[in-house]
Amino acid sequence: MADQQALDEVVEFTSDLIRLDTTNRGGGDCQERPAAEYAAARLAEAGLEPTLLERAKGRTNVVARIEGTDPSADALLLHGHLDVVPAEAVDWSVHPFSGEIRDGAVWGRGAVDMKNMDAMILAVVRDWARHGVRPRRDIVIAFTADEEASAEDGSGFLADEHPYLFEGCTEGVSESGAFTFHDGSGQELYPIAAGERGTGWLKLTARGRAGHGSKVNRENAVTRLAAAITRIGEHEWPLRLTPTVRAALTELAALYGIEADLTDVDGLLEKLGPAARLVESTVRNSANPTMLDAGYKLNVIPGEAVGHVDGRFLFGAEDEFRATLDRLTGPDVEWEFQHRSVALQAPVDSVTYARMRAAVEEFAPEGHVVPYCMSGGTDGKQFSRLGITGYGFTPLKLPEGYDYQALFHGVDERVPVEALHFGVRVLDRFLRTA
Repeated sequence: MADQQALDEVVEFTSDLIRLDTTNRGGGDCQERPAAEYAAARLAEAGLEPTLLERAKGRTNVVARIEGTDPSADALLLHGHLDVVPAEAVDWSVHPFSGEIRDGAVWGRGAVDMKNMDAMILAVVRDWARHGVRPRRDIVIAFTADEEASAEDGSGFLADEHPYLFEGCTEGVSESGAFTFHDGSGQELYPIAAGERGTGWLKLTARGRAGHGSKVNRENAVTRLAAAITRIGEHEWPLRLTPTVRAALTELAALYGIEADLTDVDGLLEKLGPAARLVESTVRNSANPTMLDAGYKLNVIPGEAVGHVDGRFLFGAEDEFRATLDRLTGPDVEWEFQHRSVALQAPVDSVTYARMRAAVEEFAPEGHVVPYCMSGGTDGKQFSRLGITGYGFTPLKLPEGYDYQALFHGVDERVPVEALHFGVRVLDRFLRTA
């Protein structure tokens, strides 16, 4: 089991990493190198030989390998990203890059997304070095850049240009799973991610006839765009259940003693109460308009109007997503992927999933582990190009009233110290047996 030094270090490392501002504003505006150098130094102190790689200056990734005791076993990828989304200090109770420890929690941007997991990995690896522990299978550690944007400078770059570093890896684990979800009735759920919706960030362009704002204009680009955006925003997407979501609904229904009627999923979700939040965003494709840009003067009708839509599609449902967007945009509006990444599906009956479940149950015997599908995405999408099946597993034991999911990209992001301690213990237990 992880020693006291590991428990102390995970808190120290989380705080230190938060203080290294790795804000990713998109368009290449980010510098992960300070955090990459920090992580690499901690790995080197544990006797590993980390490699630092960049596609663009300052957009640094770190990769290292721990050799296992069984050379015939498949390798496991353990990965976390170093970049974070922007934060406005004026909105926060503490400075978002202070890494302050207050009220039993580490505060700051990245505390849950996902410098906490980066710190857990470092703490476990160093604990193993102190005690001479070697895992059964090779473990490849990757700290990546650019996950909060396109991943082109991060996991995409590694998968495309340095695949040899991941030789033998068949499975990977990373963010957004094995956290405490309180259902409001006193039960604790621990969802482990076994799938992700695909990402389809869209740019819509409407063209028309520019002219004076006082004149009749039947070819108004703004009107055309607004009509298309309205159709997209109001569209009711049909139900599409992936194997992971089916398993999630079935296990949740059994937990609450409810008939798992998958012919009436919306009715089933209502019966699940707060636990439905784990599933409701992943029973359909979705497309949410997020940005509009048109015109330069009030009395001038522009010849072009642009909108942006955050689209997500389920595993096996991308063709339907595309066809639906063709229909909803209509003949007067063009759409294109500004960023696209695949949907993922992982088996919930695998040995690795069973070992993740067992690790959580050892330290949270009162909890109930269930599978779920992420509504968003992770670096697992890029690593899937290498044939790596991805799971979401960042174990955290959280107190009731702590809305973990709301703090992703939220104000006053923080992680309890005790949650970090739990995470180190569970991650250590899982990786020793993986």
